[in-house]
Amino acid sequence: MNFKEQGHPGLLNSPRRFSNLDNPALFQEGLGNGEGLRLSTGVIDVDTRPDTGRSPKDSFVVSGDPEVDYGDVNQPIDKEYFDRLFSRGEEYLKKSDRVYLQDRSVGADPEYNIPVTLKTPRASAALFANTMFLPRWGSTESSEIQPYTIVHAPDMQLNGVQDGVKSHRGIITSFEDRKMLIAGTGYLGEIKKRMFGAMQYELPQQGVATMHCSANLGEKGDVALFFGLSGTGKTTLSMDPERRLIGDDEHGWSDNGVFNFENGSYAKLIGLSEEKEPGIYKATRQEGGIAENSTIDLYLNPIYSQGEENMRGAFPLTHLENVKKDGMGGHPENIIFLTADASGVLPPVAKLSPEQAAYHYLSGYTSKVAGTERGVTQPEATFSACFGSPFLPLAPERYMELLSEKIAAHNPRIWLVNTGWPGGVNNNDRMSIAHTRSIINAVLQGEVEGEVKDALGFIVPAQIKDVPKNALMAANYWDNLDDYRQEAMKLAADFESNMLQYAGRVDRSILSAGPRFRQ
Repeated sequence: MNFKEQGHPGLLNSPRRFSNLDNPALFQEGLGNGEGLRLSTGVIDVDTRPDTGRSPKDSFVVSGDPEVDYGDVNQPIDKEYFDRLFSRGEEYLKKSDRVYLQDRSVGADPEYNIPVTLKTPRASAALFANTMFLPRWGSTESSEIQPYTIVHAPDMQLNGVQDGVKSHRGIITSFEDRKMLIAGTGYLGEIKKRMFGAMQYELPQQGVATMHCSANLGEKGDVALFFGLSGTGKTTLSMDPERRLIGDDEHGWSDNGVFNFENGSYAKLIGLSEEKEPGIYKATRQEGGIAENSTIDLYLNPIYSQGEENMRGAFPLTHLENVKKDGMGGHPENIIFLTADASGVLPPVAKLSPEQAAYHYLSGYTSKVAGTERGVTQPEATFSACFGSPFLPLAPERYMELLSEKIAAHNPRIWLVNTGWPGGVNNNDRMSIAHTRSIINAVLQGEVEGEVKDALGFIVPAQIKDVPKNALMAANYWDNLDDYRQEAMKLAADFESNMLQYAGRVDRSILSAGPRFRQ
């Protein structure tokens, strides 16, 4: 089947133009094109260096859209620049030696499914899209919804300010035209996140809460959501052998319930071990998968203990043994906000009120610790609105309001779970994973006993099975309570400073729901 038959007349009949190849064919094309190495595990490893992560400073949205929250995240670019660059991208594809077109979609709920077409010169990028996105439901011609079109031009160099951008890269979206350009970077994650941004733009306007979270399902059908920034344990804790995974990264919450946006998982490989994460370890090593920027030995074996901090593996969710294949679930009974607090003052677990939930959702707090980023030598508080500020086309409070509406309608239990360093990163080891799992199991099964208020105003369970009673209060980890008080006041001030940006934008009951040190 050629492009013309698929309704893509801009790329006409040619033996070097390939439309909707399946994964095995794309895998072989990628190897044949020299796009990557076949590792001993049977996956293709592609090297996108120097681009080993997203390029937020090179990300733009066409200006003039009244829905978009323009600023540092959504940098505006004139439509004239975009049209010119998008046309250059299409010309780049026409001149490419080989071009791959994949018709896919995002959104497991048919009511909110959005089609997408990727055009790329790299079979490995097409394989990535096939892995991460859902099949297209219906043909291009019969769809009532205009697909988003992603022109993927990894080797096309832009000219900085001359092209309305800042460097040789440009990741540019026109929501009005439903078109996207990825130029000057081969990092595969940009493809995935373009469509997450599209869902975050489209679905809130239909009353759907869009969320950067994982979700799983218990034997009784109870759904749990796990929010958390990188390093907080979101993926590890949501992949529970006793519960089925709905999805590990991007979801919507509609009047129908929760649904996954994706078809696959894009897991970090650094530090991966069979002992700690057996499901992901096995899934990332299955024949025909994709790895990105792996460290390998002379025998093409992957080495997970060293290498790029953001080296990744992409695989279909069906490679996991305990997954809900339709990607859908009911309304959540539990919502868990994960944080890895290095200050040592947040409790291991706390029950949140709806106002506190809104506050902590807008905050999106965790800690950077030494070694996570260049230049970080001491623990630093970091905040990312809605646990994913780089992926919010609309104002953060819009997403908070939608989540709050769903919480008010369905009354889930809401929890803050700290997987960080009780007593501080310089004084103690990280929170025991066994204790964290016991806490998660207890809150999901409704087996939390009693309540105690701590010095920051959090409601902390008095007792949880298999967790020592004194391990539930953060102050108990400190030898010097004056040091604890000092750190508690500092963190509370950091929260308050971050929330100043929402003054006048959200209700005062939310602004006043943050942690405050009480003597």
